[in-house]
Amino acid sequence: MDILVIGSGAREHTLARELLKSEQVEQVYCLPGNPGMQLDQIKTAAIDVNDFEQLIAFAKKQAVAYTIVGPEQPLVAGVVDAFQAAGLAIFGPTKQAAALEGSKTFAKEMMARAQVPTAQYQTVTNESEALTALQGRSLPIVIKADGLAAGKGVVIAETLADGLAAVRRFFKQGRRQILIEDYLIGEEFSLMALVADDQVYPLPIAQDHKRAFEGDRGPNTGGMGAYCPVPQISDQIVQTAVETIIKPVVATMAANGTPFTGVLYAGLIATATGIKVIEFNVRFGDPETQVVLPRLQGDLAQVFQQLLTHQQPTLDWQADGVTLGVVVAAKGYPNQTPAIFQLAPTARFKGANSHFSFAGVVATTGGLMSAGGRLYTAVYTAPTMAQARVQIEAGLQSVADPQSFFRRDIGFKSQM
Repeated sequence: MDILVIGSGAREHTLARELLKSEQVEQVYCLPGNPGMQLDQIKTAAIDVNDFEQLIAFAKKQAVAYTIVGPEQPLVAGVVDAFQAAGLAIFGPTKQAAALEGSKTFAKEMMARAQVPTAQYQTVTNESEALTALQGRSLPIVIKADGLAAGKGVVIAETLADGLAAVRRFFKQGRRQILIEDYLIGEEFSLMALVADDQVYPLPIAQDHKRAFEGDRGPNTGGMGAYCPVPQISDQIVQTAVETIIKPVVATMAANGTPFTGVLYAGLIATATGIKVIEFNVRFGDPETQVVLPRLQGDLAQVFQQLLTHQQPTLDWQADGVTLGVVVAAKGYPNQTPAIFQLAPTARFKGANSHFSFAGVVATTGGLMSAGGRLYTAVYTAPTMAQARVQIEAGLQSVADPQSFFRRDIGFKSQM
């Protein structure tokens, strides 16, 4: 069978590559994809993720068995509804259910109904309300844009001036609502779960590093790396999160008339007073996907087929070792104009292409060129974190460019 993946980043590259491992799969298409994916024999076509008419026409022409959606934008815009109306199988939430990520206010309402713990917050609609909400609060404080922001809609303000600057910037961008939240202290982790027929199938947890620079410093990004498993988060904590957060939210969504099918991503934090929700996403995380899916020892294509045909999925995960993913980005990311430059010759990536998932690259006659932002994720699995880091360093030594940067401390919390 053939399968369609919608998206163009390292997350979608990983999805497509893992799907291609199945003996049942002949071809995986990724739309629009990126030229780096072609190193893994993934076919791409220049169709925008929000051009539903063309996506549907492509899926019908290629007679794909089903479609998987990577990014949040088409989900929030209703791509699942459009595909289902066209009689096509697709795995993901409807437009109404995708509001769990598309609207932070809606997510907070669902959490309140489900009695799921999260940070205390206040929604503001103008600068005057924001100033009132910020005054008297303990610092640091969290400022969140209500709506999609490509991983750049959260600011942790250390001062009142920083908070106001973030508020002004978000309103200047056209945001109608902003959330001002208490800052939570604890150990963060990402819990993704496959959801179908109101049943929850948790994946192994990962820990993402959002800050641009080592030591968790600098601005928030879409993610500079991740690792799996997370030894400092116990199995008991994970099970508690599934039972008291994931399952109640899924049940509440169903009771609300917006049943959820797809990948439910919970950004969680284990605090001194229990587990709390930082955010919900309605799709696979990036870069978490790059370190979680390679640990599946079964057939990913079969898993999605089972979910779409109302069967219990067969999930078997690697129990030992650690999978480490390090994101390489163009200098200037995320706040400045990123550098544009020629990447290393593709032959160097082909030497271990199964370890590289590409994102912000374009094709030139000389090979791959930076398109700005996050360029690719280098991923290795090794017996220990120390060994994985050695492999990452060796792998990146032959391909990293002086005009790019990456963090060398991804996973440092697992060794503290």
